Formats: sequence, C-alpha cells, structure tokens
Amino acid sequence: MITRSLCHSSLSVGLLFVRQVRQTTSVMLSTKSLLSSLVRRAGLAIPIRTAAHFQYLAETAPSSEGETTKMNVFQAVNNAMDIAMTTDSSAILFGEDVSFGGVFRCSVGLQEKHGKERVFNTPLCEQGIVAFGIGAACAGATSIAEIQFADYIYPAFDQVVNEASKFRYRSGNLYDCGKLTIRAPCGAVGHGAIYHSQSVEGFFAHVPGIKVVIPRGPIQAKGLLLSCIRDNNPCIFFEPKILYRLAVEQVPVKDYMIPLSKAQVLMEGEHVTLIGWGTQVHVLKEVCQMVQDKLNVSCELIDLATIMPWDQETVFNSVNKTGRCLIAHEAPITAGFGAELAASISKECFLHLEAPVVRVAGYDTPFSHVFEPFYLPDKYKCFDAVKKLINF
Repeated sequence: MITRSLCHSSLSVGLLFVRQVRQTTSVMLSTKSLLSSLVRRAGLAIPIRTAAHFQYLAETAPSSEGETTKMNVFQAVNNAMDIAMTTDSSAILFGEDVSFGGVFRCSVGLQEKHGKERVFNTPLCEQGIVAFGIGAACAGATSIAEIQFADYIYPAFDQVVNEASKFRYRSGNLYDCGKLTIRAPCGAVGHGAIYHSQSVEGFFAHVPGIKVVIPRGPIQAKGLLLSCIRDNNPCIFFEPKILYRLAVEQVPVKDYMIPLSKAQVLMEGEHVTLIGWGTQVHVLKEVCQMVQDKLNVSCELIDLATIMPWDQETVFNSVNKTGRCLIAHEAPITAGFGAELAASISKECFLHLEAPVVRVAGYDTPFSHVFEPFYLPDKYKCFDAVKKLINF
C-alpha cells in the first residue's frame, strides 16, 4: 500500500514537472517568435549561433593503415572498446546506462555482442564506479569505467587520487590497478551550462600515477583509447563531447594504437608555437590560417594529446625554434594545465624566448550558459594574443 502511494505520488510530481516544462517551452517559443518578428520588421539581421565555435576539418589516415570506414568520435570510441573486448577476454565495461548504449551511444551494441556479464549498468554512484573498477583491475580484469559526464567525476576524486594512482606505489609494485581506464565526456558543447561543460583535466594532471589523455578526432580517439586500455597504468580518457557527432573521418578498420605521451606537430611554422588539446586544436587550426592571411605570420601547431605525462621534447624543440608560444584551453586560466606548460617553457626555453608565454583560456568563473560564446577561448581571442606576441 505504501509502495503504491509512493508510486502515485512520484507519478503526480512527474506529470506536474512535464506540464511546467511544456508551459515554459511554450512561453519561450512565443517569445522567440515575437522577437524574430520584431527583428524582421525592423530590417535587422541577427546571426544564428550554432553549437560549434570552430570549423572541423577531417584528417586522413596514412594509406599504410589499410582499409578505412567512416566514423564519428563516438563510433570510433565504440569500435576501440569492441576491439579491446574481442582481443581481451578479461575486459569489462560498466557505468551508468552503458548496457543500452549510454547517453552518447558510445557503448551501443556492445552488451549484445559481449554479454551482460561483461557490459553492465552500475548504480548512479561515481565513487562506486571507480572503486569497483580499481578492485576489478587489481583482480586481473581490464576495467573500462564510464563516468557519464566529466562534471560528475568529483565524487570519485578520492578513489582516483588516493587509491588508483597509489596502488603500485604503496605496495612496492607487488600489486596495482594499471588495467583501469576511466572514460568521461568533457568540455563545452554549446548548451551544456554549469554542469555539462567543464574541462577538468587540470585536477588530474596534478596526480602522480595517472595518465590523462584527450583526443582531437575519430582517428586519434580510437588509437589513443586502445593505448589507454592496454597501458599498464591507470588512465583517464576525456572525450570532447562536442566532437562525438561533429567530427567525422575515415578511420582505419584494423586494430591500431597511437603512442601515449607523444605530442603531434600538425602544422609546421617559424614565428609562433600554438599548443592545444581536444576541441581547442581545431580552434587553433583556424587561428593559424587567420594569422597567415592577415599578418603573414607562420604558426606551428602542436596537439599535446596526452596531458600527463606530456611530451616535453616536442614542445621545447618547437618553442626554441619559434621563440614565441601561445597555450589555449577551455578550463579556467588560474591553475589550468596551461600554467604548468608556461612555467616549464619559460624555464627550459628562456634564452630563446622573444616574448613571454601567453595563455588564452576560460575565465575564473563557473561555466555560463548564455555567455558561453564570451567564455570560450575562441579564434578571435587567440588571434589577438598572437598579434601581441608578434608585436612584443
């Protein structure tokens, strides 16, 4: 009787919520229509804001990689996990809603193929998800844990920092949880607001014993994720959610891995080094072209890819060549990972620098919904920073 009452109560609350949402939506649509009408009558033109603040240009895999097929990022992630589970019978995938494919469809079809004992849902408890992954990895399983959004990884912070990262150290390498990989969607998406837009890589870059990786597209996502899953250290793999469907490439069908801790020089240049990762790489690609066209300045673009341990050699060699460096990321500027890069570059490349290292990043505020276009380190902010570097 009590259960039935609770069900009825929950149903009533749910129906009330739906009714309120419909009313609010109706008001919003009416307001939008009124504004559009007024704008048209006044003869004004307002640009339509799209989710992406950059233009995605697909990359091409080397012909030596063999047969390819069209994939976006979530399909590349899915393919990587499918290969990992096919080639490793100990591999398991778990998290909130992964059994039916997850909110971003990254695990769609995997339970049907690999079974309910290897692909399964967990309670809505990030701390428990990571703790279970640590235990399973210690027991010999290859654990792939999904956190539904990077914004909600904080309840698991203690498990990552005080357990996963330290297992090998505290046992004198007698046991470890190196076969643990934590996946989480991250970054701005155009409408995510406070709780679905955060870039949290800086928190975990401060933790010895954890590798942190962020891909820039489908080809990289598949190869880097397979490297993380097969690495003998715990890895956190952040997936820029705006790229899940936006980024589409011809991805090699075969099983392949891309080395961790190896940055990639995407464009060679002479005057300024630009450093980014994930979504920001595509913003910086546009900056390179803008700077070349408007200032006749040649930029060298580096995708860091692995945040920790990062590729110091590639970065230092580039900055020593160009004498100038700009680092851009979506996370707030204070104590963002760009600060570590800037400090290291200033120390190691000091005698070659023609100007101070510049950072263009998010503001030190919670991520805004309506002000997202102003918050992001877009191509115009980066372009202005390059101008200041050149004119220093």
